[in-house]
Amino acid sequence: MELHENILKPERTLLVSVDTGEFDAEASLDELEELAYTAGADVVAKISQKRDTSSDANYVGKGKLEEIKELCENEEIDLVICDSELTPSQINNLENALDVRVVDRTTLILDIFAARARTSEGKLQVQLAQLKYSLPRLTGRGKQLSRLGAGIGTRGPGETKLEVDRRHIREKIHSLEVQLDELEKRRNSLRKRRKKDGIETVALVGYTNAGKSTLMNYLTNAGVLAEDKLFATLDPTARKLVLYDGREVMLIDTVGLVRRLPHHLVEAFKSTLEEAANADLILNVCDVSSDEFGEHLNVTMNLLNSLGCENKPIISVLNKCDLLDGHTELLSFNNSVCISAKTGSGIPDLLLRIQQLLPNKRRKVSLLIPFSQGAIAGRIRKDGVVLSEDYTENGIKITAILDVGFIDEIKDYVI
Repeated sequence: MELHENILKPERTLLVSVDTGEFDAEASLDELEELAYTAGADVVAKISQKRDTSSDANYVGKGKLEEIKELCENEEIDLVICDSELTPSQINNLENALDVRVVDRTTLILDIFAARARTSEGKLQVQLAQLKYSLPRLTGRGKQLSRLGAGIGTRGPGETKLEVDRRHIREKIHSLEVQLDELEKRRNSLRKRRKKDGIETVALVGYTNAGKSTLMNYLTNAGVLAEDKLFATLDPTARKLVLYDGREVMLIDTVGLVRRLPHHLVEAFKSTLEEAANADLILNVCDVSSDEFGEHLNVTMNLLNSLGCENKPIISVLNKCDLLDGHTELLSFNNSVCISAKTGSGIPDLLLRIQQLLPNKRRKVSLLIPFSQGAIAGRIRKDGVVLSEDYTENGIKITAILDVGFIDEIKDYVI
């Protein structure tokens, strides 16, 4: 008996873009190629068309559609990916005209997220985003799968297949939202606990493939997956980082970003992205060797501003400086540090900058509280972390970690 190994060949893929002048179409198409590569596609060719607006019917013009059809036949294309979010009718018309499968940029990103999600929360978030995206696109064949109407031959048992599918998706969306609400409550509880315990947090944010996971691994030996692919890390990871002054802070790695990130994903991953909004300090990591690094920084800053991080201390971490042949003096950003997470160059400067900007909001203190000031002792127990507590002849001797502002209020009782 002969055994044959089934090898799944990458889909031969054609990328299509319409340049309306709203964004840098060439850079976006290059990014789409990276996304397709990350998803496992074999990109055979890229086609772009300049138009005032994309075609409501076919996304591209009729002449360009014929050109694409001919290319699909000659190159044996399996998949066409369009660099925009398409309507259901556009996808349907393109598939009918080209006789190949067609997906849009949002579907591609959702597919990558689905493949990369590892934790239960990450999988729930991706599934929610996929269902919310597919619900308004649930058209087409469902309309022909049942008969329901007012005339002869149009009466049916109740709901059409399309309506059943829609109701099922809405129920599933509600179920996922309930589960994610519970997880968010748990996450908020952990945040409150960290705040009470005086744990300071530093969030790694930035464009995908900027080297956040490599930096995380270098600083904390976290063992996070670090690949030269977009969205190599999807689920947030938290590890302890020890600064030069002995302070222990929590370093949190977050999901990478891309330009024109689908709003369904931003909404679904809002609780994860809020780790950055609730952090004491944010590290905006970018790949400085990329020609687009300025745009990448802006994409991240815009999202941070939308999350209410305008007044947070932010360090621009210019990673991969080892690829610039030493010409880092050309870089001039406010509050920036040039590093290489791969070689370790610049890491000491980064740690010192973190230490300088991270507000030291809590410290350890020993106090002797008179018995007549029991309310103060109660507040210490409620809002602080009590390390030891002894009853003496002169009062309650407490060693605790407290907010510096509170310590200033009760400085008369500090030993």
